[in-house]
Amino acid sequence: MFKISRGQRVIVSGLLILLSFAFGYSNLNPIFKDASMIAAAFIAGYPIALNAFRAIRFRIVGIDALVTVAVIGALIIGEYWEAAAVTFLFMFGAYLEGKTLEKTRSAIKSLLDLAPNTARVIRDDKEIEIPAEEVIKDEIVIIKPGEKIPVDGTVVEGNSYVNQSAITGESIPVSKAIDDNVFSGTVIESGYIKVRADRVGEDTTFSRILQMVEEAQDKKAKTQKFLEVFSKYYTPSIIVLAALVFIITRDVELALTLLVIACPGALVISTPVSIVAGIGNGARHGVLMKGGEVIEKLGTAKVLAFDKTGTLTVGKPKVTKIKAFHGEEEELLKLTAIAEGYSEHPLARAILEEAGKRFENLPSPEDSEIIAGHGLKAKVEGRYILVGNRKLMVENNINISKEVEEYISQEESLGQTVVITADMDRVLGVISIADDIREGAIELIKKLKAKGIKRIVMLTGDNKRAAAAIANKLGLDDYYAELLPEGKVEMLKKLQENYGTTAMVGDGVNDAPALASADFGIAMGGAGSDVAMETADVVLMSAELNKLSYAIGLSRATVINMKQNIYFAIAIVMLLIAGVLLKLVFLSSGMLIHELSVLLVIINAIRLLGYNGKR
Repeated sequence: MFKISRGQRVIVSGLLILLSFAFGYSNLNPIFKDASMIAAAFIAGYPIALNAFRAIRFRIVGIDALVTVAVIGALIIGEYWEAAAVTFLFMFGAYLEGKTLEKTRSAIKSLLDLAPNTARVIRDDKEIEIPAEEVIKDEIVIIKPGEKIPVDGTVVEGNSYVNQSAITGESIPVSKAIDDNVFSGTVIESGYIKVRADRVGEDTTFSRILQMVEEAQDKKAKTQKFLEVFSKYYTPSIIVLAALVFIITRDVELALTLLVIACPGALVISTPVSIVAGIGNGARHGVLMKGGEVIEKLGTAKVLAFDKTGTLTVGKPKVTKIKAFHGEEEELLKLTAIAEGYSEHPLARAILEEAGKRFENLPSPEDSEIIAGHGLKAKVEGRYILVGNRKLMVENNINISKEVEEYISQEESLGQTVVITADMDRVLGVISIADDIREGAIELIKKLKAKGIKRIVMLTGDNKRAAAAIANKLGLDDYYAELLPEGKVEMLKKLQENYGTTAMVGDGVNDAPALASADFGIAMGGAGSDVAMETADVVLMSAELNKLSYAIGLSRATVINMKQNIYFAIAIVMLLIAGVLLKLVFLSSGMLIHELSVLLVIINAIRLLGYNGKR
């Protein structure tokens, strides 16, 4: 069956209208002029009438129905020019709207274009190229310079610089070597690597990002839902109003004109185009917002609650000081490291990392017992060693002298976490461990306060002295220390009750309950984290703190853009109605203004694609 595209209908109907003008200036029978106008109205108006009929079958009376009624009425009363002009302008406007709307989705499309199509794998000792979705988990994938990485995986050979902007928004290529993680959709700029496929197909971070963005566009903002309900009742009421105008005035053209220009086209589209543009901008910059309601409301947050470790701090504790009260510092570190040999605790890893720089081939402990929440007891070189906190010392009747207590208190007041090492008689020494404040954290807090966030607090399981030191350095309004996961949830409820809308910012793993219970959960460094992807409302794909300020700014810019569109659309409708009633606006000119207003709303939304966080 022969099909005519929207663009082709615009061209043909436009040529027919021009032809009718030519007939009008010639000495030919006027019937040729009228026939050209009617043909133009039919060609441009047929899909409009078809859409109207399909919508009415589902009890939806929209702008297509209003235009169809108006055009049929114009043809009946012999206003062929008005009928042709209205259908042509409506179809031309719809064509331009479609093209312009594509621009608002350009950021999403650019993400789709980054999807890897092929992968080079090793099978049966041969290097072969296959579709990316056919890679099997644990296969070895080879990636060369300029190629897209087709899987989430771990580097097993080689090194390279990888552009991760598609995932994290980071513009500077990141160095990748053996044991580093890489993500699907990122591009190797230089070097050569072999990667073990850990996640393939729809399980990759890139695929989940695309899925989240698509789902987000379907989740409507409250304003959008309201406008859709409004238009559901508004459109039939316009039909009733037009009928009343005709009954009172007996002016068919006036009633038909009112029917067309009162359509809420620009108003209905005012919110979704802004939402799509905002979500697209965020996705392009490594900020994933799960739906219109999130992007609409995030900027209204009154309180921001931060997790400490991994969010405000780097999340990689390291030894900062070693204090021996008996013996040498080197011996204290060695003894503690051997005792911690089987421990998986982050503080133990920091001690082992420091010991690894100074000693080679440390032996394992002869015996080891983990004491949850306190530390451990291990047998090293024939004697038992205790490594842990004050509670461990008290339980084993180890006296903490005044000198030791004063030193520990001093270290904690500086934001250090202390690990006490003792034998079964006395404290041997203290190792101080700290997690560096994340780069840009102080500047972020200042930016957030400048944006009007009323209260910025920190929730942490760390001791009060260490929490106070971090909070003071960052300039936070308050801190809540020694909190278990359920304690963080309770504290969030209190913040919500006392201050209003509260957002929780965490790493998405141990903060999952808090992220879920806050009004908005914001996960830092979500790339590769299943929990972050699922639990949070906003996922910052990189660990760059400035992305949080960007997300809040983008939310507010989107809301401002939506309001501009709504106010403009309402003003245009009111002015057109007044113009019709005063007989200053007619059917064709009213349609022209209506279509222009729709285009201006879309063009205004496109401006969001250029948002760069500077406002």
